[in-house]
Amino acid sequence: MSKNILIKTTPKDNVGIVANEDGIQKGALVDDGFSLVEYVPNGHKVALTDIKKGEPIVRYAEIIGYADKDLKQGQWVNETNMMLPQPPELKYLSMPKPNHDKIEPLEGYTFQGYRNTDGTVATKNVLAISNSVQCVAGLTEFVVKKIKSELLPQYKNVDDVVGLTHSYGCGVAINAPAAIVPIRTIQNIAINPNFGGEIMVLGLGCEKLRPERLVSGKDESGDSITYMQDESFHGFNEMVQGILETAKIHLEKLNKRKRETCPASDLVVGMQCGGSDAFSGLTANPAAGFAADLIVRAGGSVMFSEVTEVRDAIHLLVPRAETPEVAKALIEEMAWYDNYLMQGSVDRSENTSPGNKKGGLSTIVEKSLGSVAKSGTSPIVDVLKPGERIRKKGLTFAATPASDFVCGTLQLAAGMNVHLFMTGRGTPYGLSMVPVIKVGTNSKLSNRWFDIIDFDAGKIATGQKTIEEMGWELFHMILDVASGKKQVACDVLGIHNDLVLFNPGPLT
Repeated sequence: MSKNILIKTTPKDNVGIVANEDGIQKGALVDDGFSLVEYVPNGHKVALTDIKKGEPIVRYAEIIGYADKDLKQGQWVNETNMMLPQPPELKYLSMPKPNHDKIEPLEGYTFQGYRNTDGTVATKNVLAISNSVQCVAGLTEFVVKKIKSELLPQYKNVDDVVGLTHSYGCGVAINAPAAIVPIRTIQNIAINPNFGGEIMVLGLGCEKLRPERLVSGKDESGDSITYMQDESFHGFNEMVQGILETAKIHLEKLNKRKRETCPASDLVVGMQCGGSDAFSGLTANPAAGFAADLIVRAGGSVMFSEVTEVRDAIHLLVPRAETPEVAKALIEEMAWYDNYLMQGSVDRSENTSPGNKKGGLSTIVEKSLGSVAKSGTSPIVDVLKPGERIRKKGLTFAATPASDFVCGTLQLAAGMNVHLFMTGRGTPYGLSMVPVIKVGTNSKLSNRWFDIIDFDAGKIATGQKTIEEMGWELFHMILDVASGKKQVACDVLGIHNDLVLFNPGPLT
C-alpha cells in the first residue's frame, strides 16, 4: 500500500487510524494535508488536529479519553498520553422509547442440521461426557481418548466425543447465592443442542455437586451417570469398561441422527472478541454485526456478551432495549459487575490487555465502542444472567466476563450452536463442542495465519469490500458451517480450548 491512509470513523473524530500495514513514517504526508511528527504503527491513532491537555480525544464520535499533555497534529495518540474517562452513570441512563418499527423479514435461507426432540437444532452430532467434580476430570479425559480411538470409528454419523471437564463440584460453598452461576452453567451446557440429549456424567460419589442435578429428567439408574466410587467396580480397568459400555448405548442413539433442512431461524449464534485491535471496530465487528442483523431478520437468535467490553457503551445499548424491563435488566448486569470488580479492588480498566494496546486500543472505552459493533442494530429482546439459557428469538445480551474461555463457556451454556470469534492480534481459540468461525480484523493477520483464520474482514479497511458485502459473505459462511459443508480451521487442526467456569462464589 503506497498511499498513506488514515481512517476516520465519523466527522466528529479528532483522531484517525493508520491503515498502512507497515505504519506511516515520520514526515510522511497524509490525505488531510499534514505530515506526521513521528512514526505511527499500523492500527494506531494519529491526532488530526492539535489537542490541548485536558481536551477530549474522540473516536466513533465518542470520548475515548482525555489528553494528559498537549498533542500536536500528526502526533501518535496512545495510552501513554491519554487519561481514562469515567464510565457512563447507570442511574442517569434514559429508558428506551417505544419503537413500533417492524424488522424486515429475511426468508428462504436454510441449513442442514440435526433436529432435537425439544425443538432445538444441532450443527454437530457429539457425545458429551461431563464430570460432576474436578476429582474425576482425569478419568473423564482418559475415557474420552479411549472412546475416540476404540469406539468412535464404528459410528460414522457421530462427529466427536468431548469431555466437559471443569474445576467445580466440591470444596465450595454449594449453597452460597453465587453458587447458582457455575451450577446452572454446567446444567445448561449438558443440554446444548449439539449433544442431542445423550449426555453422560461421571461422578466420584462424595462430592457436593450431585451428578443427578446435572441430568434432570434423565434415568438415574446408570443410563446417564457413573460413580467412580461405585463398589460394584473392581479396579480401574473394570470401571473404564463399564463407562465404555454406557457410551455404546449413547453412541448408538446418536448414530441414528441425520441432517435435515432447517430454517435459518434455528440458528443460535454467539458473538465474541478476543485479541482485539483498533480494526476490530472498523472491520470484523461491524461485518459480524451486519450478519447478526441478517440472522435476526431470518428469525434466528444471536447473543453478544462481555460486560466489561460493553460497560462504557451502555448508553448506546439501553436505547436499543425492546422494553423498559430489558433496559433495566441491562443496567442491573452492569451494576452487578461494577460491584464484583470493586470487591476485588479493581475496575473495568483492568480489561485492556498489552496486546490490545499494541494493536492500537488505548483505553477500555475505545475497546467497548468497537466491541458493541458486533451486536448489529437490532433491538435487544432479552438479558441473560451468567449461565442462563437463551429464551427468545432475536438479539440477546448474555452477561459474561470478557475472558475468552469463560465467555465461550457461558455462551455454550446459553445454547449457541455456532460461534463467531473476531480477532485482530490472533489466537488459536476454539471449542470442540460447537464450530468456531474465526474472523480476522486485518488482512496482515489473516494472510499470515491463512490456515488458522477462517474469514478475512480486513478487506473492509483497504476498501476492497464494504461492511455490507462482508456481512453477507459471513452470513453465508455461517449457514455452510452450520450445515457441515465447511469445516472451521480449529476443527481441521484439532485445536480446542478447555471450558472455564465463572465462579463468583466462595471456596471452603
